[in-house]
Amino acid sequence: SFLFDTDGDGQSEHLLPVCEDITCQKSAIYLTKLGMDQWIPVLQDFRNKDTLWGFVPYENDQSSREISFPITLHIGDYNMDGYPDALAILKNTSGSNQQAFLLENVPCNNLSCKSVRRMFKVFWELSDLNQIKDAVVATFFDIYEDGILDIIVLSKGSTNKDFAIHTLKNNFEADAYFVKVIVLSGLCSNDCPRKITPFGVNQPGPYIMYNTVDANGYLKNGSAGQLSQSAHFALQLPYNVLGLGRSANFLDHLYVGIPRPLGEKSVRKQEWTAIIPNSQLIVIPYPHNVPRSWSAKLYLTPSNIVLLTAIALIGVCVFILAIIGILHWQEK
Repeated sequence: SFLFDTDGDGQSEHLLPVCEDITCQKSAIYLTKLGMDQWIPVLQDFRNKDTLWGFVPYENDQSSREISFPITLHIGDYNMDGYPDALAILKNTSGSNQQAFLLENVPCNNLSCKSVRRMFKVFWELSDLNQIKDAVVATFFDIYEDGILDIIVLSKGSTNKDFAIHTLKNNFEADAYFVKVIVLSGLCSNDCPRKITPFGVNQPGPYIMYNTVDANGYLKNGSAGQLSQSAHFALQLPYNVLGLGRSANFLDHLYVGIPRPLGEKSVRKQEWTAIIPNSQLIVIPYPHNVPRSWSAKLYLTPSNIVLLTAIALIGVCVFILAIIGILHWQEK
């Protein structure tokens, strides 16, 4: 099972991919959230034209030489619309081929998922993924460190010991924005020397949430947990990339919380305001029990748009100066 913010409301939902029979002829993904007393199906249609696909059944046989992987979803906002998508390995139920597929997070279009407003749709026509046969694991990875999540796929060859790693660049072209957040541990290997901030390393458990205003003026939320999973070939990134959609507005509020020791009642949470889109925020929670003393470092990599804007501004200035010069010459 997996926890992540499916519908962009700032709260995590519980996601469960299942096989409803031994051979996975009928697969589904169910979702529940805080306050619900039932599981809602958010993906049941695994048929592409005349071919029925399904999750790969897990073989828990220690004597078998065949490597089997648990049913796993890898979460990431592929198109940066603020609603996390997923990668899954599906198998042709009438054959032996298994491939990686992108599960796109789309608005719900049937009655079964109306209460959760979102559903998953299998992106059958992603040609680059379709060319990789016998895939066993697929996950997201920001190869170019540009905030756009690419895809890494592990496939097996003719023998069980023959594996290949494939990397697919995300060519999704959209005027969308993101914010990348990593929460460090705020620890030193020994006692921290004076005037040295203890960065530490990334840690499991922190929770990040933001709210902003979208391009239409509506309040937009989003949240994610850092390293929320440690088993079933999690392969999670040490940071979170939160899609903001096409809104270039500043993040009004960004909240970061870390786990607290057993028995402590005060919440360890801090808030930052006016975060610039397309930036990376490194949060250093030191000391852990004094959130107001936490520090954050913001890194912003200018894109080509900044250069184009500067060229346009200089061009306009030169044009205006030329007009002023001509008018002065005529007056003289």
